[in-house]
Amino acid sequence: MKSRKLLFAAAVLLAALTVILSACKKEPAPVTATPASAIPTEMLTETLPVTTTAPATTETTTVTTTAAPVNAVKVNATQSIVTLEKGLKIAKYQGDAGFSSFLSGGGAASDSALTDFLVKYVLKNNPEVIFKILSGGCSTVYSDGLFGRNFDWHTCEAMILVTSGSGYKSVSTVNLDFVNSSTDYDLTDDIIRLSSVYAPLDGMNEKGVCISVNMIPDGGATIGQSTGKTDLTTSTAVRLVLNKASSAKHAVELLKNYDLHSSYGYLVHFAICDPSGCSVAVEYINNKMYVTETRVLTNFYVAKERFGVGSKESKARYDTLNKALDAGEIKDAATMRDTLAGVKADGSGTFSSTEWTAVYDMKNLTVTYYHRGNYKKGYTVSL
Repeated sequence: MKSRKLLFAAAVLLAALTVILSACKKEPAPVTATPASAIPTEMLTETLPVTTTAPATTETTTVTTTAAPVNAVKVNATQSIVTLEKGLKIAKYQGDAGFSSFLSGGGAASDSALTDFLVKYVLKNNPEVIFKILSGGCSTVYSDGLFGRNFDWHTCEAMILVTSGSGYKSVSTVNLDFVNSSTDYDLTDDIIRLSSVYAPLDGMNEKGVCISVNMIPDGGATIGQSTGKTDLTTSTAVRLVLNKASSAKHAVELLKNYDLHSSYGYLVHFAICDPSGCSVAVEYINNKMYVTETRVLTNFYVAKERFGVGSKESKARYDTLNKALDAGEIKDAATMRDTLAGVKADGSGTFSSTEWTAVYDMKNLTVTYYHRGNYKKGYTVSL
């Protein structure tokens, strides 16, 4: 029987998840360090009118919601992948997803090694699997128990994934741009959900620990530690933190115990924070880890050893976010949303849109997503 090709880009997202490009026109200022399509009715809960804006039209729909930030409806993840609107889905995965076996087996020192593991675990040795790589850009900002993140990219399929059953419960965001592309076979929901566990771009766990990965363009520099420890790729490092870290400090200690290998050779750094007020950047210079206290992270180094090296375009976003913090403009989830809206991609730069903005509330354990720059309609998920 003729074999079919699956474009199974689970690893792609995982690798892909890393890229976050942007640039600026002037040298960065010093970092201010700080201490540490329709929604099923069963997914919603209290009736509230929500106004959705579309080009040249305004449509008002009635949906159910509960305690959610302004202009947002609360949604619950199910075992089925549900479309919230075009380009945005939600699902949950309960169980280990093989991640414990992945770690105990030595992890993966490359995306191809991770692909091999996923093919064996997810597709039961089906050899007809192809992965592709994505890239993107982002900004992150921390303010008094809130963590905000913009993911800038071209039009893509995004999925909110709630996971439990292997470490801490968490919610994360996955780029599904790879699904069903160039293939005559539709991947099942089970395969998509399971593989997406390995591909978070940002997320928060039940302890309120948040993490996001951003790219740093640095002339071909990459991360490839080799000290004999268990190996992690970019995305599996994010999954490790979501599953196991009880605080930002604990997340840093966890990462120190693994050898990191940046996916597809992209140099990255991590923004990590928690409800206590600890907010840090974890960066790698010549394969050595550096941890720097900072409230804002875009796409250049903040460690003093390489400060300012990276994307010049991201400097404007960095300055805007720091000014908002210094002026005390970010007071709650709504003002965090508005601040992130002020640095969203407008199509004039490298990326066509901010595919999602996520506002994580670390104290109340909620995250509200705004899709493709529509800040008049959000979706809130609770842990």
